[in-house]
Formats: sequence, structure tokens, C-alpha cells
Amino acid sequence: METTTKKAIKGGEFLIRETAAHEIFIPEEFAEEQRMIAKTCEDFLEKEVFPHLDKIDTQKDPTFMPTLLEKAGELGLLGTSVPENYGGFGMDFNTSLLVSEVIGGGHSFAVALSAHTGIGTLPILYYGNEEQKHKYLPKLASGEWKAAYCLTEPDSGSDANSGKTKAVLSADGKHYLITGQKMWITNGGFADVMTVFAKIGDDKNLTAFIVEKSFGGITMNEEEHKMGIKGSSTRQIFFNDTPVPVENMLSTRENGFKIAVNILNIGRIKLGGAAIGASKRVASLSVQYANERKQFNTPIASFGAIQYKIAEQAIRIYATEALSYRAGQNIDEATSALIAGGMAENEAKLKGVEQFAIECAISKVHGSEVLDYVTDEGVQIYGGMGFSADAPMDRAYRDSRINRIFEGTNEINRILAVGTILKRAMKGELDVMTPAMAVAKEIMSIPEFGDDEDGLFVAEKKVLRNLKKAILMVAGAAVQKFTVKIDAQQEILMNVADMLIEVYAAESALLRTEKLIGMRGEEACSIYTDLALSYLYKAVDKTNVAGKEAINAFAEGDELRVMLMGLKRFTKVAPYNTTAARRRIAAHVIKENKYPF
Repeated sequence: METTTKKAIKGGEFLIRETAAHEIFIPEEFAEEQRMIAKTCEDFLEKEVFPHLDKIDTQKDPTFMPTLLEKAGELGLLGTSVPENYGGFGMDFNTSLLVSEVIGGGHSFAVALSAHTGIGTLPILYYGNEEQKHKYLPKLASGEWKAAYCLTEPDSGSDANSGKTKAVLSADGKHYLITGQKMWITNGGFADVMTVFAKIGDDKNLTAFIVEKSFGGITMNEEEHKMGIKGSSTRQIFFNDTPVPVENMLSTRENGFKIAVNILNIGRIKLGGAAIGASKRVASLSVQYANERKQFNTPIASFGAIQYKIAEQAIRIYATEALSYRAGQNIDEATSALIAGGMAENEAKLKGVEQFAIECAISKVHGSEVLDYVTDEGVQIYGGMGFSADAPMDRAYRDSRINRIFEGTNEINRILAVGTILKRAMKGELDVMTPAMAVAKEIMSIPEFGDDEDGLFVAEKKVLRNLKKAILMVAGAAVQKFTVKIDAQQEILMNVADMLIEVYAAESALLRTEKLIGMRGEEACSIYTDLALSYLYKAVDKTNVAGKEAINAFAEGDELRVMLMGLKRFTKVAPYNTTAARRRIAAHVIKENKYPF
């Protein structure tokens, strides 16, 4: 196994730099302590959540969800990211991501816990002063106090900085009086502490405040009636001259928008992690039903059409899990390097996540769309029972849909991922132009044939290199065509994002398998090879289709012909029998009677 040390990778740099298998973290490497934490989460769901899903969804007992959070707090599940000196466990990023994954199968409870530990707690952890952190974090980590995050308004969703909520300094200078309306506030019905975003005077940017429910001047609408996550408390909250002590300003004036952006980066990858857990639960339920349900005196799991669905669920989950923990480890390593360089720990954690904002967005998009696919196929495997509210797919299907909207819509995240790469390229932080220009020259030259390399997955790694060239070719030509107006070409940016996401996912799955082979041997990992190669084969087709759509949108004449020829060259892959591979994958999943990877 390769052990050459390389310089730490930057966010987005996977596009222009090859990654070795030993450089990534895979979930199979979690230590015993981390596996015990995961088991605690699993046990909690089995005992406290799954038996009460109907009760949770009706919200007839408004104290039930807060009580669940308190019980989770007693087990330490609310404090994995909180340092020990503030009452938490101070775990690394990937461990907190693991908790998000396992709890992610918990439907509305997963949303409540995620909102509390993420957007509810992290603004105070990362931006609070020592007095604020000592006052609030221990109670949030224990579950004594519950947290919410008040950013969205009726006229400000994706454009968060356009919020109209106002904060006016009182005559005696001791309080800010906050007035405004917030909506879609998760945990709003029972939160004791809220991070509220408002503008002071004619400020251009938001300022954040820590607001306690006990401050007064707070009213709210009834619980929202939602398509899914019905057990999650979601309220509109009204602030009417709510007096907030001046010392409860979070960070500095007008730093609220930056807080919102950075906290959302964390929320995105954590949501990707939660989607993995929800997907695994649905996949397990799907295969269990397929093994039990008989048609023509035969379990439906024996039918090829059902096996296709079971295998495809597993293939996509495997890839999103690989890319999410790869990104999580990158964040941990970047944070450690910044701390070693003298940066304060909280600032380093924020900078570490910010550095990998591209990968966080990819995790969110890929994870949420895989979950939607998995649940949709879960309904189909259940057949008529899939449409029944008495079977588990009803809740899973409805609950999954919000994840493509949460933490910034998938459209926003696609544009953000590509836009961030382009901005970093313009600033000289990522040298994208040099390889893009090299690709532009290459498509005019005679292609090379054959490989002189030795090692595992040589041909597949060449395919990945070529897919990256396809992205550079399309993105480079589009930027050259539209220059600073590229932001207005959202359809093209979305095409490039689709290419980017598929390549990152396919590469992550392949590297995960390669690392596993290094740990366990090739024969023991044959099914993992099936997973990785099946994903790669389909990713090539998706990259080709997205590339063609983008090229057809802006190129014409000779340029169009040359680029389409280049795309065809860069999206070639050797024939691979995905049907046989899926049958092997399905057989393994069916035998295990659960998602087993």
C-alpha cells in the first residue's frame, strides 16, 4: 500500500489533483470507542424513538420531544462537538458526523437533535465569548436547555442577508429591542435559547444575538402542518421589542451573515451524514420486506427487477458514505494543521470547514438525493403496502423530501460548489486554469493509447482523470465564453456541478474500496469492488450527459464539434457487466437481510 506523504489537500483540489487511497479516511477505520458511540445511538433509537414514531408525529404530547432530547443529553449525545470544559465530549469532526449518521434514521427526532446540536449550539460554541459559552453550552450539552436558530423570514430564504428583523438599542444602552418575524424555525415550540439574526439601523449585514425565551416579547403561531417530519416542532416566531442584553450580541456587529454561512457549511455535511443513516434504515427495511413477501410462491427478493433496486440502493449509499467521511477527515486534518500553526481552536474549526465548503455542499446534495432515490425504491419494493400509512415507507418517503431543501436548496448548493471553485481559481488559491488550458490543448491532439502503470484500478483511475478533464474542458470554455457573467448561466453551472458531484462520489467509492483491499485483501473485498465499479460506470454516463447539455448551451460551429469530440474521448470506459455485479451485490444484501456495508 502506498505510504508516500503528500501536502495536505485543499478544498476543491480533488478536481486537479489525484488522491491516493491511504490519504482518505473510510468508515471501516472507526475505532472501538467510536463504534460504541454509534451503538449507543442505535440503542437509543430502538428503545426511545422507533416504538413511538406515531406518537411523535401527532405532537399530541408537546413535552415528548423535549423529553427525548433530555434523555439523549443524559447519554452525551448532545455534546459530542462541545469541548469537555463546557460539559461535552469534544469529539473530532468525523465522530460527530458518525452520530449524525446513526441518528439520521430517527425521522423527526433526528431533525430535532440535529437542529439542537448543530445550528442551535454551534453558533455559541464557535462565536461566543467565554462568558456566553460558560453560561449556555453546559445546559445545551446536557439537554436542560433546548436550542433553535432563527434566520429565515417570509421574504428571505436563500437570500438570508435580506432579512428585515430589526434590533434597536434601548435609550439606556443596556438592551437591543428586537422586532421581526421568523419562520420555519425547527424546535421553535420548545426552544429555551435561540440564535436570532437581525439588522441594526441601516447596517448592510446581519448581526446575531443569543435570545432566551424568558426575555419576553416573543409570540408564535401554531405548529406548521408539513408534508413530512411531522413530529418536528416548526413554528413562526414573532419578536415584539424583545429586550436582549447588549452582552448577548454574538460575535461582533454585522458578523451575523458570516456566522450563518459558516454554520450552514457544517450543517450541510452533517445533513449528508444524516441522509446516510436514513438511507441505510430504508434499505434494510426494503430487503427485509423483499425476503418476507412472496409472489408466485417465491420471495420477491429472488426476482431480478427487485434485485436491481436492492443493489442500486446499496451502490449509491456506499458512494455517499465514502465521500462524506473522506470530506470529514479532510476537515479534521485542516483544523489540526491550523491549530498546530498557532490559530485558536474555534477559529481553526471554522476555517477547516470553510476550506471544504465545496465538499460539504456535495455531501448534502448527493446524500439527500440518494435518500430520495432509496426511499422511492423502498416504496416500490413494498408495492401496495408502500403506499399504506401502516407500513414504514409512508413516513420514510415523506420525511426524506425536506432534505433537498434544508441547509440551502440543492440548486443553491450546486451553484455554490462550482462558484466557490471558480472564485478560488480567480484568487489564485486553486490553480484550475493551468490544467484547464492543458486540456484545451489535449483535445486538439492525437489521443494516447495504453497504460504503462502497475497497480490496483489503473484503468479506472485513468477514467477518473479523464472525467476531471471533461469538467475542466466544459467549465474552462464556459468561463472563457461568459467571463464575469458566468454567474447568470445557472443551467450550465448546474451541469458542471452534476459532473463534479459524480466524479467526487465515484472517486471516493473507488478509493474506499482500494483502501479496504489494502486492509483485508482483494478476495475478501470482491463485493466492494462490485459496488465501486458499478457506481463508476454509471457516473461516466451521467458526466457525459451533463457535459453535452452544457456544451450545447454555449458552443457552436467548429468549437461545438471539437468539444463534443473531446467529451466523447474523456467519457470512455471499458464495458462492464453491471447486471452481473448488481446480482452479486443483491445476493449479499439479501443474505445479510440488511444494508451490510
